[in-house]
Amino acid sequence: MSDVLWQPSPESIRGTRIAAFAEEVARRRGLSFGDPVDYDALWRWSVEHLDRFWGDLARWTGVLDVPDDRVLTDRRMPGAQWFPGTTVNYAEQVFRQSTDAHPALVVTAEDTDPAEMSWAELRGQVGAFAATLRGLGVGPGDRVAGYLPNVPEAVVAFLGAAAVGAVWSACAPDFGTRAVLDRFTQIEPTVLVAVDGYRFNGREFDRRDVVAELRAALPSVRTTIAVPRLFRAELPEGALAWVDAVADGQEPVFEPTAFDHPLWIVYSSGTTGLPKGIVHGHGGVVLEQRKLAELHMDVGVGDRFFWYASTAWIMWNIATSTLLSGCTLVVHDGAPAYPAPDAQFALAARTGITYLGTSAGYLSACEKAGLRPGRDHDLSALRGVGSTGSPLPAAAFRWVYDEVADDVLLGSLSGGTDVATGFIGASPLLPVTAGELQRPLLGVAAAAWNPAEEAVTEELGELVITEPMPSMPLRFWNDPDGERYRAAYFEPWPAVWRHGDWIEITERGTCVITGRSDSTLNRGGVRMGTADIYAAVESVPEVVDCVVLGVEQADGGYWMPLFVQLAPEVELSDELVARLRAVIREQASPRHVPDEILAVPAVPHTRTGKRLEVPLKRLFQGVDPAKAVNVGTVDDPAAVEHYIALARERR
Repeated sequence: MSDVLWQPSPESIRGTRIAAFAEEVARRRGLSFGDPVDYDALWRWSVEHLDRFWGDLARWTGVLDVPDDRVLTDRRMPGAQWFPGTTVNYAEQVFRQSTDAHPALVVTAEDTDPAEMSWAELRGQVGAFAATLRGLGVGPGDRVAGYLPNVPEAVVAFLGAAAVGAVWSACAPDFGTRAVLDRFTQIEPTVLVAVDGYRFNGREFDRRDVVAELRAALPSVRTTIAVPRLFRAELPEGALAWVDAVADGQEPVFEPTAFDHPLWIVYSSGTTGLPKGIVHGHGGVVLEQRKLAELHMDVGVGDRFFWYASTAWIMWNIATSTLLSGCTLVVHDGAPAYPAPDAQFALAARTGITYLGTSAGYLSACEKAGLRPGRDHDLSALRGVGSTGSPLPAAAFRWVYDEVADDVLLGSLSGGTDVATGFIGASPLLPVTAGELQRPLLGVAAAAWNPAEEAVTEELGELVITEPMPSMPLRFWNDPDGERYRAAYFEPWPAVWRHGDWIEITERGTCVITGRSDSTLNRGGVRMGTADIYAAVESVPEVVDCVVLGVEQADGGYWMPLFVQLAPEVELSDELVARLRAVIREQASPRHVPDEILAVPAVPHTRTGKRLEVPLKRLFQGVDPAKAVNVGTVDDPAAVEHYIALARERR
């Protein structure tokens, strides 16, 4: 039996933005989606008539108005052509929604009280920063890189870059030098916007040396714009101060950008080498984010929107994009659970957040700690709670309705950096069931496929998308023939997007995501490839070989072990463990320090030399060894026996 925790009423359904959209479409096209609106009927129409759905959404939001036959002129995947001959500038679309009635940003941090930034102030700073970029010779297609935490300067710099048609890309300052250079070296930025440090969990982290290393290693950077966070009296030699870059507030001048002009470069996890630079376009992101915010989260002008994220996580881009819908964006720089585990709910009460987005790991931690934020904080403004990053366990669903609020829309979202949105998520038209995601999102032709390429229900399959979406990547950076792009998503099924998640679609249409079907490390929603970890660990001379796993567990937990094969006569001492943790923290990411480091006699590989990451992960998820590992493909079948024994011990 399904455990329904929340049920919309006919009256609440009629008051949603998605119902207003459906009614407008029905009137215009002579259709009926029911009264109140039937989500499944609307979804079926949206994926069977992609051109009409996206054209009607563009018209309803006021972004574009084109005939049906000029919406999707080529349906190939990859290579779909959306809205050819049209122009959409993301930053211009943001300021079409500005209003004096509500602030644009509410700025918070561990060490400061909340402060508001008006739309006029944001517009003036974006205009000034855009003018500064133009004065530095930055134009359409040039890259502007940010090494920044979640601060208002990141929002301004991104919007300023978008205004001039430059391409934005960001890394969070908790990434080490090597991890940042693996990303930024590929894209050759012209301008680097960099912070001198950051605060996290009540501690200060000086990043001046890292910024100096980045400047020295990025010869393409002509100008560094220095953002003070910890050392306001100091300025790196030759750098431009942030205060000077935004000093002359002015009206932004928006470069007309084609629908498919590059907006930003975000990064794959780097599982099989350097992280891939994923390029998204202005128009696709604008339409997709208007759909996600207004139709699925039911937020818009007057809402205060927050999603806990670093600039390294696509959720920062998605949260910032709620400005397109006129939301007030709550920007928070700090740790997720500082100064107390209920910090995000305290922030919601203090700033009047109406939609609180966070990670499944955070909600599960609050549930296991027995927190009662609905009792301890005034959450009367809260209407929606979002969760992503990993599957949300049924117990955490129940905890939200028992201890946060019984009348919120809890939306668990599954998607990815790859498309800058969700595939499966929430709808205010549908009930919320414990442990399940409500439905595929509008315009997303999602299915579960078995190895025979058959759509299945009530059984586990690969999450596939069988029709194009406008926010699918334009391309990968430095991938002129598209080979890496096709290999990433369109193998083994050409023309069908394989996302790398396990999904089960129930007979009721709800969805259960059970984790990654690949080896991506997904700690708290921040994805990192195993290659980043290996590059750091292999710099330690005592290590001969290694393998790292990210194991999703049935109770919603996440176990990340590192197995190391050591040089002869070397023991895994406490000192060596500490050194391995330190090198991963410094060179890769402090968020991806392993939970355990274990010595093993050998690391098994495929016969083509690839580490046996996914089969080993499946072992530790409890899969029968005979089904988890095909020993015929392993270079040393005997090496697998040690991992089978370890997996049995853990169970």
